[in-house]
Amino acid sequence: MAGAVVTRTRVGIVGGGPAGLMLAHLLGRAGIDAVNVEVRTRHEIETTHRAGILERDSVRLLVDSGVSDRVLHEGHEHRGIDLRFAGESHRIDFAGLVGASTWLYPQTDVFVDLADARARDGGDVRFGVRDVALHDATTAPRITFTDAEGAAQEIVCELLVGADGSRSIARDEIPEAARHRYFREYPFAWFGILAGAPRSAPELVYTRSDRGFALISSRTESLQRMYFQCDPGTDPHGWSDDAIWEELQARVAGHDDLRLVEGPIVERSVLPFRSYVQEPMRHGRLLLAGDAAHTVPPTGAKGLNLALADVRVLAECLERALLGPATERDDALDDYARRAVGRVWRAQHFSYWLTTLLHTLPADADPATGEFDVRRQLGELDSLVASEAGRRYLAEAYCGWPA
Repeated sequence: MAGAVVTRTRVGIVGGGPAGLMLAHLLGRAGIDAVNVEVRTRHEIETTHRAGILERDSVRLLVDSGVSDRVLHEGHEHRGIDLRFAGESHRIDFAGLVGASTWLYPQTDVFVDLADARARDGGDVRFGVRDVALHDATTAPRITFTDAEGAAQEIVCELLVGADGSRSIARDEIPEAARHRYFREYPFAWFGILAGAPRSAPELVYTRSDRGFALISSRTESLQRMYFQCDPGTDPHGWSDDAIWEELQARVAGHDDLRLVEGPIVERSVLPFRSYVQEPMRHGRLLLAGDAAHTVPPTGAKGLNLALADVRVLAECLERALLGPATERDDALDDYARRAVGRVWRAQHFSYWLTTLLHTLPADADPATGEFDVRRQLGELDSLVASEAGRRYLAEAYCGWPA
């Protein structure tokens, strides 16, 4: 870019969300310079409400790496979930089954903690840029862009990381002949609301009903996040508040008279479902992390946790590649791709399994087949909650596999 201000760094990171910032933070602790480039402003990111359930290792990563311990004071520890079907709730006791917990801590707060940590540590994060372009990404990487003040900028780096989310431009830099993309579209979506009300339950309630799936979650003591299964083409503004509450109440109704605490609905949206994986996660000098490489349905709460798991491994491998013998660089980078993709597919399986277990499947052309699937789902749920081994699998996968 003619007349651009040139910055040289060891690692250029496209993306300034949680994955990109955590990677820069971990590299900084290892003495490796990195620059983040992000098209959104910091204000835009931290005012976009995003839910968040953190696995135990995600919490440890935030605290032990020195980002912040705010999650321990302001987050809410969840020692289990309720799995609800046929009008009854069944406790999945994480602590008792696998000795672990999860933490309710919004992704927005994770971002704020990381952005504050990068500012505190003097990290180089360029928010609010535009016209981002990648050059020679897999061989001699450069990033060009216009910064928030309108000045032309160029980042020259040894290695490039694409942590730029589900609409990544970085992943397209891997040649088509060298990549494979796996994806699955789901025939349903989530209708999500934020409601001004007290909590209806102390922890999450996952519900399978004949009317479809529902999830009762929380944001704060006075702001609740809830979802119910809907058609992907649903217009969220075509539903009145009363109709939304009536649907949610009907889905959780049961023998124990569980009733949700209602309040004004302050936000509503429809979230389509898609599973996606791009392999390999490394090609030449370009590496992918987080949603740039994979997305999962939200049912298993794996998206943010999988991104943080990626960059934890990536930081370790980049340290070996950049600070170790030059002859071992390729092996270190390949090690990231190998280790990361194994966890990705485990998470894809868990998310797919939990999604198809709890959601009403589209009616088959043969009514008898559809009824069979309904009874099969209920039989699988009965088997799951009746088996300690089944409950333990759910608890282990939900709380996260050890690093």
